[in-house]
Amino acid sequence: MADDPVVREYSRAAKDYDTKWSFYVDSTTRETMRRLRLAGSERVLDVGCGTGVLLARLAAKYPSARLAGLDPVPAMLEVAREKLRLDVDLRVGWANELPWPDDSFDVVLSCNMFHYITHPVEAVREMERVLRPGGSLVITDWCDDYLACRLCNVYLRLVSKAHYKTYRQAECVSLLREAGHAEATVERYKISWLWGLMTATAQKPS
Repeated sequence: MADDPVVREYSRAAKDYDTKWSFYVDSTTRETMRRLRLAGSERVLDVGCGTGVLLARLAAKYPSARLAGLDPVPAMLEVAREKLRLDVDLRVGWANELPWPDDSFDVVLSCNMFHYITHPVEAVREMERVLRPGGSLVITDWCDDYLACRLCNVYLRLVSKAHYKTYRQAECVSLLREAGHAEATVERYKISWLWGLMTATAQKPS
């Protein structure tokens, strides 16, 4: 795992990540929170949780929620552990092979992680596997419909082995349908005059 480009890149970045990317991290996790509909006691998994900012926001707003996070970079999880309760279940792993049994969570979400995944349909199906029937899947990522994201996507695909691909709104809808979510919705929006995101939501059949 240490030879993986994502692990190499973010092991180096972990210590200073929250400070260096504070606007980006704050904006994207905030917008993801706005699109979550929780009662407060759900079992929630954050796939690609990084330094744990989204989990920390969830813990502050929903203190009764049972939280878990997964990331392939141990150094990022070390930073996350410093800001989270001891009962948050943090594990090292990959989105296409989640180390939890079927039907473990009420909500599975990810934020700014999907552009690293090389097999997105398989990852969505794996995220659905650990959802209970009727549970919610929420995915936020860059939206390639916006010019800045599109240019960044082209540049990163040339210079970064960690980056895989960003998607347009229509591509994201198609990907989710291929994974079995015909009723998925994808909302796109800007977090600054330059940068745009999209949040996809879907529900596992009851």
